[in-house]
Amino acid sequence: MSTASNRGPLAYLLKLGEFIKFSHTLFALPFALASMLVAFEKKLGPAAPPEWRTLLLILLAMAGARTAAMAFNRIVDRKFDAANPRTAMRHLPQRQLSLFSAWLLVVLGAGALVAAAWFLNPLCFWLSPVALFIILFYSFTKRFTDYSHFFLGVALGISPVGAWIAVTGSLHVAPILLGVAVTLWVAGFDMIYAIQDEEFDREHGLHSMAVRFGSYGALTLARILHGFTVALLLVFGLVAGRRGPFWSGLAVIVVMLSIEHIIASWRSLKWVNVAFFRVNALVSSVLLFAIAADVYLPKRLFTWF
Repeated sequence: MSTASNRGPLAYLLKLGEFIKFSHTLFALPFALASMLVAFEKKLGPAAPPEWRTLLLILLAMAGARTAAMAFNRIVDRKFDAANPRTAMRHLPQRQLSLFSAWLLVVLGAGALVAAAWFLNPLCFWLSPVALFIILFYSFTKRFTDYSHFFLGVALGISPVGAWIAVTGSLHVAPILLGVAVTLWVAGFDMIYAIQDEEFDREHGLHSMAVRFGSYGALTLARILHGFTVALLLVFGLVAGRRGPFWSGLAVIVVMLSIEHIIASWRSLKWVNVAFFRVNALVSSVLLFAIAADVYLPKRLFTWF
């Protein structure tokens, strides 16, 4: 028999959080916040605290975009999820959540993104439908292209660009470099993640690099993409005038990406999940911490970098 706690509002909210994988926000959000900090530094000067109104609106926009994208993905993939043993226990196949609730999350998330963009600045508002199209369109790409990983990368890679525009109302080469780095980083780790479903995807006519080139080919391409990710982060650091903490953080990221590929080379599905979730959450978090230290710690501490 279900207890009251299992039927209460808190339990329902937790179920919604599980449905949209709210914990995965750790992948894109730190990059957006890192871009925001550099933008505030350019706009307000070194060590200037962020404008709290802008910060809260960026968080609202990110949460809305993430909610809409994930709920929409679960809706359009629900039949494939039901057929795949790895995903059959998800909320929609198991009827733990109604289709109406899922669509409501899409609408509320999209509304939150557009509303936050409206209050940020005109450029953000006019670009918000473009952002919505990008993050929702990704869900269809596995049906017709092997390059779906790159579409996912773009969906997350626009976050640092959007955060920069939110702060400055204009565009700059620095967030574009960071956005492309995020795009290649996400595409790389998604190729690793897709290895789990190689056989299922092939049998059901779905596309991925693992289906096209096999697991070895997908892992090789992921390594190449992560090499370009590091190169782009290096160029970003130079263009954005970063100092010691950033370069130290980049060195840590190189080590973590190397660990990810060592783990992925074992080709154990259990360890693929470790590589995907834990290592990549740390990559984005380390970058945010490094940039925050770079922006806010006194420059005199790093004159030797």
